[in-house]
Amino acid sequence: MKTSGGSDAAKRRAGESAVEAVDDGDVVGLGTGSTAAHAIRALGNRVDAGLDICGVATSFASRELALDVGIPLIDLDEAVGPDAPGIDVAIDGADQVATDGTVDGAAIIKGGGAAHAREKLVDAAADRFLVVIDPSKEADVLDRPVPIEVLSSGRGVVARAVRAAEGDPTLRRAERKDGPVVTDNGNLVLDCEFGTITDPASLATTLSSTPGVVEHGLFVGLADEIHVGTDRGVRVEQL
Repeated sequence: MKTSGGSDAAKRRAGESAVEAVDDGDVVGLGTGSTAAHAIRALGNRVDAGLDICGVATSFASRELALDVGIPLIDLDEAVGPDAPGIDVAIDGADQVATDGTVDGAAIIKGGGAAHAREKLVDAAADRFLVVIDPSKEADVLDRPVPIEVLSSGRGVVARAVRAAEGDPTLRRAERKDGPVVTDNGNLVLDCEFGTITDPASLATTLSSTPGVVEHGLFVGLADEIHVGTDRGVRVEQL
């Protein structure tokens, strides 16, 4: 369920804008997706130029790209464990962002790349979470399907709970292979249509309390900045 829309140039500008916030010595959370990939490449260029950082990858894909562009990596436990340095800034994309004032900050849907469980761990642990998007991802109110990573044995239980919350769950099918998408954590993904989500914080609480849910794609009140790349420049919204 990867999202499309927005020019590659706009995505690149958003990623490069967020990378400007990274300082020497920082531990940086590396998001997943096409816009976050531009940020990782820009960080790689800065590392080549002498920037001293460590990255914490949120997925197999972001880890592979970071290694390709020369970013040193550490595991999440090394970053946030006892006597660890912490994560200074996380840079990640989004499938949809709403900043309509109904929540403290922004309400975000992530999980198009099925990496939202690890993304939320890293993004929530960071001192600052910078979201990089193009204008096609902006909305007045969230209305995209919410990805939910579920234990394979809990798929039916979670689907029933989603229906009770007036949602419509669909098992995400893999492309170019038979069967479902399997996450980096070995779990399945349900894409859950709720229509217009007028109270994302309440829905997030409901999903988080459902047995069998590993993580859902609602990121509510976590973001500190939104970097919106356009064909002419970048708009930065402080939250």
